[in-house]
Amino acid sequence: MQTILGHIEALHHESGSLVCVYDPDDRVSYANPAFRSAFFLGHDERPLWCDLMRRNHRLGRGSRIDAPDFEGWLVATLSRRAKLAHRSFESDLVDGRWLWIVETTVASGWGMFVGSDITGLRLHDRALRKARDRALREAQTDDLTGVSNRRHMMSMLEAFVTGQAVGGFRHGCVCILDIDHFKRLNDTYGHQVGDEALIAVARCARATLPVKDAFGRLGGEEFILILPNRSLAEGRLVVEGLLDALRACRLSSLHPDLRLTTSVGMTEICMGDDARIVLSRADRLLYEAKAAGRDRLVCG
Repeated sequence: MQTILGHIEALHHESGSLVCVYDPDDRVSYANPAFRSAFFLGHDERPLWCDLMRRNHRLGRGSRIDAPDFEGWLVATLSRRAKLAHRSFESDLVDGRWLWIVETTVASGWGMFVGSDITGLRLHDRALRKARDRALREAQTDDLTGVSNRRHMMSMLEAFVTGQAVGGFRHGCVCILDIDHFKRLNDTYGHQVGDEALIAVARCARATLPVKDAFGRLGGEEFILILPNRSLAEGRLVVEGLLDALRACRLSSLHPDLRLTTSVGMTEICMGDDARIVLSRADRLLYEAKAAGRDRLVCG
């Protein structure tokens, strides 16, 4: 077996395709020379994917990212990343090359990126394909916050409870989060600060949560979080960490004393559940959290 693995590594080393393996924290675990060259990665570097993207964007190299708000692009991309067992798409680099990228994610959270150079192929309809892919992404994204929208999250929840998500798991937790006193925040400080609060929750969540966890906006001040393959006790640790991060968040330099808190209802997936039942149960627990004084998590 060790000999086979050695041969596989040698083949990847010599391959012209870009190959990278990410651990469950989305940190580079292995990258072949072609990947390291294209994304300006040192021989011993093992950065998080988001940090690699940030550095290359700042230096004007690596992936071409046309979005005017890079951090918004990052939040939207993380909402889709590592949520499907297989994902394929076209992407271009700043140096002019085009890649056909295939991403594979397994139940343990490990992922593999393989990029093949397709620069010389099918040039005539590439712009059309890119526009189609952008439209599909936008249809899954909440315009304001950049995270997944209600439709996309409900499709992921349905896939999860029916065993069609990554790894085929039906076990895990689902949460509904609600920003405390959001109406009062809007009425007192205006809708711009209210929008800042929604964006802050989305960005804080994506920066805090593991990449395999799905986070999106249900509507208004409500968000949904799907935690695959977690018990209630494990889910509680994840969500309490998120709540701590949100409490430390500052919304606006104009209102530095503003504090952001959220109430959360979390339920565990049970055999025979459907998406509607799960959401209803999480919603009931959310209202228990609010009735108990807000700024807390209630599980059930």
